[in-house]
Amino acid sequence: MIDELLGLPAHPLIVHAAVIFGPLLVAAVFAYSLVPMLRRHLGWLVIALAVAGPATLWLARLSGEAFRERQIKAGAQGDLLRQISEHQNFGNWAAWTVTVLGVLAVLLVLVCTAAGKKPATPGSRAVTYGLILITLVVGAAAGYYTFKTGHTGATTVWG
Repeated sequence: MIDELLGLPAHPLIVHAAVIFGPLLVAAVFAYSLVPMLRRHLGWLVIALAVAGPATLWLARLSGEAFRERQIKAGAQGDLLRQISEHQNFGNWAAWTVTVLGVLAVLLVLVCTAAGKKPATPGSRAVTYGLILITLVVGAAAGYYTFKTGHTGATTVWG
């Protein structure tokens, strides 16, 4: 597990990357899906964020597990431990939904790029629109769980 960076607890440091790249992936996927004229400009950004978003959320999750163990060893119990567990639960959901979103985002870029190179058929449009719909639903879930993870973490620390 990732416990420390430069002698400091890793989780509070890594979380800053996760709360940037996760929501940026959601925003980029929404823009890519809903504004077709931006697709040729956003494709590489979406793919880069499809890697960075999940990677930073999984690093935050792993460092969070180490941070939780550190808190337990320091005597955390009762309400604090319940809050940490709630935060951890949302973090697990955030990591998984952002990972699924990353996979869908790459597929969406590939499908839309291929669709732009040949005439559309009713079947190809259905595949593209279906993938867009699924990606938007997963993107909304990823945004929700990322927000709830951050909110429960901040509430635990700041009250």
